[in-house]
Formats: sequence, structure tokens, C-alpha cells
Amino acid sequence: RKKSRSEWEKSLKNPQGLGLSSHLDGLREENAKLKYRLNVLKRSLQEERSQCSKTMMNINQRLQEIFGEAIREACPDLENPPLAVTPNQQAKFGDYQCNSAMAMAQMMKSKGLKVNPRQIAENIQQNIPDNELIEKTEIAGPGFINVHLKRSFVSKLLTNLLLNGVQPPPLESKKKVVVDFSSPNIAKEMHVGHLRSTIIGDSMCRLFEFLGYDVLRLNHVGDWGTQFGMLIAHLQDKFPNYLTVSPPIGDLQAFYKESKKRFDEEEDFKKRAYQCVVKLQSKDPAFIKGWNLICDVSRNEFQKVYNCLDIQIIERGESFYQEKMTAVVKEFEAKGLVEMDEGRKIVFAPGQQIPLTVVKSDGGYTYDTSDLAALRHRLFDEKADIIIYVTDSGQGTHFQVVFAAAQMIGWYDPNVTRVEHAGFGVVLGEDKKKFKTRSGDTVRLMDLLDEGLKRSMEKLKEKDRDKVLSTEDLTKAQRSVAFGCIKYADLSHNRINDYVFSFDKMLDDRGNTAAYLLYAFTRIRSIARLANIDEAALRKAAETTEVLLEHDKEWKLGKCLLRFPEILQKILDDLLLHTLCDYLYELATTFTEFYDSCYCIEKDRQTGEVVKVNMWRMLLCDATAAIMAKGFDILGINPVSRM
Repeated sequence: RKKSRSEWEKSLKNPQGLGLSSHLDGLREENAKLKYRLNVLKRSLQEERSQCSKTMMNINQRLQEIFGEAIREACPDLENPPLAVTPNQQAKFGDYQCNSAMAMAQMMKSKGLKVNPRQIAENIQQNIPDNELIEKTEIAGPGFINVHLKRSFVSKLLTNLLLNGVQPPPLESKKKVVVDFSSPNIAKEMHVGHLRSTIIGDSMCRLFEFLGYDVLRLNHVGDWGTQFGMLIAHLQDKFPNYLTVSPPIGDLQAFYKESKKRFDEEEDFKKRAYQCVVKLQSKDPAFIKGWNLICDVSRNEFQKVYNCLDIQIIERGESFYQEKMTAVVKEFEAKGLVEMDEGRKIVFAPGQQIPLTVVKSDGGYTYDTSDLAALRHRLFDEKADIIIYVTDSGQGTHFQVVFAAAQMIGWYDPNVTRVEHAGFGVVLGEDKKKFKTRSGDTVRLMDLLDEGLKRSMEKLKEKDRDKVLSTEDLTKAQRSVAFGCIKYADLSHNRINDYVFSFDKMLDDRGNTAAYLLYAFTRIRSIARLANIDEAALRKAAETTEVLLEHDKEWKLGKCLLRFPEILQKILDDLLLHTLCDYLYELATTFTEFYDSCYCIEKDRQTGEVVKVNMWRMLLCDATAAIMAKGFDILGINPVSRM
């Protein structure tokens, strides 16, 4: 006879009747053993973490791991659930916040499941695994999960920072990065557009280098093309013995203008200029020598700028890729990707409106061809995993088409290799128009840097620094402020936007400027000096003194210091360096709040003598100085010990 439903339910509650008992018992026992082993593994992993490796922990990333696990346990059927963990904006609600529940509720709603986000938040909260850094969690509003960190754990992380210095988080694999930046044209002056590319590109390189990547800094200078024909022809006329006597070309800009004027006005000169191009391209030694002379004069001028701004870069100009262009065109032809268009050879990439011109109707190559050859060389010869081009945003469409063509021919997969154009806006004058001199010319970069030195010295004298600093220290401070302020003014703006160049604003020591941060940094560094505490004493204190975080301002500063790895990770993702500037400014103002509220040194009011040093607070001063110094280093700013 058939069993009734109630009989089935009874037999399921009493599995002995079904003969499954011994099998189930065996599975339960196996499951209990596996759970035990899993917990042992988790505990040992936590102990390893809590002992703090030498590197700085990215707290946000660690919380994402914890909440990722909790979300998978709470909603195992939800595919790719959203994971959102951010620092809490208001201290009273905790330190971090997980905001995934609301987005998960939306996802479920789209699948026809109506679930209250607060209920989801509770499920997540119940599934948070044992961990080393969360003190407690609370659910607020529609389903925010507020996270309170363990103060003892944060204190351990700060001790680790003090003992080991500012160390980057561990890298999964050491990737090769190529950054193409600066890239001025030979025989032309560097101008403010090159300033932005140079400063932004250098800072990106410094970030990748600090994080442990293998970085190749490339200067793709414009050192080839038809303009060299007119320059060599003019060189032959003006310095006929240039092959034996080095020509004294003082002002290359004037030399370029003279040759351009002749090219536009004298038909015979124009013909000779074209003949010179042919001779240069056929590698005639006399013409190669003339070309090298002109390039060397330019290189010396560029180097003056690079020396001021402390830029390391390897020149690899367009001429380097000349021999490689023919092979690139042949490769595109062999795959049937080249079309003829009025004598030109063009390539259409999928999804792009504009084609690339790989061969002109006269048989010559173009920027498109040299950029394809350069990209191919960086992918296959340099074996780059990440390639970044730092040029103005106006070149965005060009690079979009070049990248699309490279993907079409199968040179790289964007899911594996990161190839990106990091564009930037133009530099404006205080009139909000393109930055020019009064006569309407482009501003020479060296003139701008010299003006920066002059203005920073005026600012230092205004503060009577010339009366207390030695001549050597004053010059160091002058260079630090001048070049630091120019770099910071650029980097502290979102690079995508245009920015107004103003010496008055950048040298102002109030607000988010390098001047303010450099003075703040010097003050922080002087606190230990005033208390007569040397490096060795601070080191000993770091080994023996717990960093107490009982005062609200101590806690706020401690958490702010430990957000440094999160900030760097964000910049690694979006290449927007103003985030680091905003963080350094926030750190400096958070430090000021701490210093105003918490006595680091207590002095006798009558004698001014130091009567007590609160060592754990001195350690917080030391940690702040260490993070600021590393931040400056990534921005390419060189602080001085006395200012």
C-alpha cells in the first residue's frame, strides 16, 4: 500500500526505519571532522595575520574578504552579489560600513524575490566569520552594516608601521609596466602641456615602483619626420663646417623659426629640405650627424627641466620605431585588414568611426604607424603587462583607435593586459584662457620654473626664513617649495579637468597646497627635536610602548594613517593622483586636531622646560611623518628638514 504523507514525514524524522542511519551518521562524522579542520586552518590564518607581516595591511580589502565570505554564506544562490565596503563618514556610526544589502535586495527584486534589505543585512551579520579586526557590527537604517574595528588590532598595525617603515602590501605577481610620458618634440621648446605629462607620468611611475612593479619610463620624443629636412638644410647653410666643428646653436627655438620661415618662403630651400629628408631616411652618415647634433641641443634643454623636477626617463623616440613600421604594415596586410583609400593604406578597427592611416599616398608613414609599432614593441619585446600613455585628452580618440586595431589583430586581450590612455586637461591662465605669455606666445617651461624659484624665495623671505636658515638650507627650501608647489598644484586637481595655473594660489600656505603640507611636515618633524628625542629613542619606544588610542583624536589619526594602502589601491585602479593629495591634506588636518587636543610634550609653564613626554603620542607623530614622507615621494615632492 502507498504511505500517507504523515507516515513519510514520520519515517524521515526517524531515519532508522529507512535503513539510512549508519550512512547518515558516517556523513555527519565526516562533516564534523572537515568543519573542525576548516576552523583550525582559519584560526592559524588569523594568527598569522594578527602577528602582522612587515607590509601594511589594506583594511578595506581585508573587510571585503570578510564580508564577501559572509555574503556567500548568507545568499549562496545569488550570482556575483555586490560587495561595497567604505570608510564611515561619521565616527559615531563606526569605522567602516558595508552597504551591500540594499543592492542585493534590488538584484533579488529583479528576479521576482521580494526581500527586506534589513533582513539580508541581518543574515550577512550572522554569517560574518571569526576574524582578527572587527570588534562589533550594528545594522542601521534600511540595511547599512556599521563596522567597529578592534582598537588593539589597529594599535598592532601602527606598531608594525613604526618598526618596519611604510611597506607596500604584498604583490600577487611582479608585473612589467611601461609608462609613456613627457614626450616633447626635438627642436621645439618644452611648454606647459609637457609639464603636465611629465609631472603626472613621473608620479604614476613612482607609485608603481613603490608597489613593487618593474617600471620602464619611456620618453617618446618627436625626433623624426619632414621637419628635420628643413633643419638640416638650414644647418648646412648656417654652419657649413658642422661635420668638423660643433655648431654653437644657442637658441634652437629661433633656429627652428628661421628654417620654417625659409621653408615657407624659398622654393629652392623647400626642395633641398625634401632631399635632406630622403638622405636622412636612407641613413646617409653626414645627414645622420646633422640630425644627431640638433637632437643633442634639444636633449640638453630638456635635461635642464628634468633636473629641476627630478625626473628619470629613458629616451626612445619615433626614430627608434622606423625600422619596425614596415613589418607592422605587412602584418596588417597579411591578415587582410588593410584597405586602399585614394592611394592611402587605411585600417578600420571594429566600433571605431575613424580609420588609421598606416601608409600615406606618397608612401610615407604616419603617427598612426609609429604608435602601432611602439605598442607592438612594448607588448612583444618589452613583454609589458600594463602600458599607460600620459598625454592630453585631445589624443584620446587617436589612442582609442590604435588600441582597438591592436586588439583586432590579436596583439593583446584587454582582460589580460591593461593598455590605457591617461588623458589630462589643458593648463589655463588666471583669465581662464589657454596659458600664454602677454605677447601671446606659449610659455617656456624653463622660464616658468625660474619664476617659481623667484616667487618661492620671496615667500620664504616674507616669513623671515632667510634670518634663521643657512644659505644652503635656504636654497634647499627655495627649490623644495618652488618645484613642490608646481607639482602639487597640478596633481591635486583631477587630471581629466583643465586647471588654472596661479603662483599666488600654489604658494599660499593655507588650504590644500604643497606650501601648507611642507610647513606642516616640517613642524611634525620638529616635535621630537624640541623634546630632545632622537631616532634611536623613537625606535626603542616603538619596540616597547603600546600605541594607545583611547582619545577620540588619537583613534581618528590612527585610522587615517592606516588608510594609506587603500588610497594607493584606488589610484592604481583609476590613475587619479589627486586622491593622494586629498588624503595627505586630510592627514595633515587630522594631525592638527590631534596635536591641539592631545599633549605630546608637557612643559613647565614658568621655565618652559619639558617635564613629561607622552611617548605613545610621539609615536603617532612619527607614524604621521613617515606616511607623509612616502606620500611626498610618490608625488615627486622633496621636503626639507628645515624650512
